[in-house]
Order: sequence, then C-alpha cells, then structure tokens
Amino acid sequence: MNVVEATVLGIVQGLTEFLPISSSGHMLFVPKFLGWEDPGAAFSAVIQIGTMAAVIIYFWRDLARILATWTRSLWTPRLRTHQDARMGWYIGLGTIPIGVCGLAFKDFIEGPSRNLWINATSLILMGLLLMVAEWAGARKREVGDLNLRDGLIIGAFQALALIPGSSRSGSTMTGALFLGYTREAAARYSFLLSVPAVVLSGAFEMRHAFGGGLPVVPTLVATAVSFVVGYACIAWLLKYLARHSMMIFVYYRVALGGIILGLLAAGAISAT
Repeated sequence: MNVVEATVLGIVQGLTEFLPISSSGHMLFVPKFLGWEDPGAAFSAVIQIGTMAAVIIYFWRDLARILATWTRSLWTPRLRTHQDARMGWYIGLGTIPIGVCGLAFKDFIEGPSRNLWINATSLILMGLLLMVAEWAGARKREVGDLNLRDGLIIGAFQALALIPGSSRSGSTMTGALFLGYTREAAARYSFLLSVPAVVLSGAFEMRHAFGGGLPVVPTLVATAVSFVVGYACIAWLLKYLARHSMMIFVYYRVALGGIILGLLAAGAISAT
C-alpha cells in the first residue's frame, strides 16, 4: 500500500464510518473496484481510531460531563438518577453485546466474512430494514428520554454491525428509530455509543499493526485523513438529519449492493 491508496481509504473511512452506509463494506469494495489489494481487517480497525478521535473531539463536552457524573455517582447516591450518570451506564452496558459477539466470532469476522457476496447482501437487507424503521418510527423521543431497556436494545442492534456491510451507525440508528427516537437523537446517541466499541476494536487490532503486518506511514496517513473527514461528516450529518429523512442512504445502500452483486455475477470482480 502506498500513501495515495492510504489517503483514498482514509477518505472512504471518514465518510462511511458515521453515515449509515457501512464503512466495512466500502473498505472491502473500493480496493477491489480500483484493483488494489484488500487492506485487511486490522488496517480497517486501526484507522477507525482516526474517526473515533473525531467523535471524541466533537462531543468532548458531552463525554467529559457523562464520564464525570457517572464516576461521581458511584459514591454519591443522589447523582444516580441524573441523566448523565444514567447515560454512562447505557453506553457501557450497550457496548457489551458487540464486545461479546466480536470476541466470539473474531475468526469469522477477520476471515470468511470479508466476502463481497455477504457485504452486498447485507448492504441491501440492512438498508431495507432502515427504510422500515424510517417509516414506522414515531420520531418523537429525544436523547433525554433514553432508558435502560432502550440502551440495551440499541446496543443489541449495534452488534449487527459485526456483519460486514451492515454499518454500525446504520444498525444503531435503525434500532433507535424503531424505538421512536428522532433522527437527530438516533444519530447523536449512535455517535456516543460508538466510542467504547470502536476504540476497543482498534486497540485490540493494534497487535497486528506494527509488529508484522501494517505499513506504518500509510496507516498513519489514512488514520489522520479519516479524522479530518470524519469530523466534517459528523457536523454535516447532524444538520442534515434535523430536516431530512434517512431515505437517501437507503437508496444508496440498495443501489450499491445491487451494483456489487451484478459485478460479482458477471465475474468483473472477485468476492474475496
């Protein structure tokens, strides 16, 4: 991998990590389409640190307040009903499903699942599920209405992101929309919930990064680019969802999934 390829993949990661269109699917398809080698699951996981840095910096006030209040609530009972203390529990407990499933199916996720047939099918099916959630959701609840049941349900939806092509943000937003949250609230909580899951994923994959696997300079370039693009993407998406529906992402997912399936069927690209 050279720096040009790394820059392109950093842009792809930054754009697709927070949009509900699957970063894992794009990180597999784009190199195939351009005739490049598969960068691998470890590379994809490590450069997610860039996009996670973007979400941490964008929401640093919220995250700092949540962490401080949650920590203080451990020995101050009166704070345990505070929204920020409860949010800390929801984010922590909501991360458990994807953590457990990620460890249980690690070998499959890093190996056989990196198949474009799976990615394309998941792009379409999860896109259609997002469409149903968009139509069925009441879109009346805000982040402040979150409770433990909702936090666990959305966390379970986040675990669907382990299926390549599903999209972590798409899965969590779909779950939140089904529970009646507004689009902007669904996106905001999705971003907050992503922090421990993706940081832990990237840290876990760091064992492959510089010991015998990933090229140092291209990986650092891709991570930096994904940070810049990811930060801009967060700001844009929150403004967009305040006035628009998710349907543009549904159309994109279904169209891209159909194109990939067509290319696979024609033998124009290989599945693995």
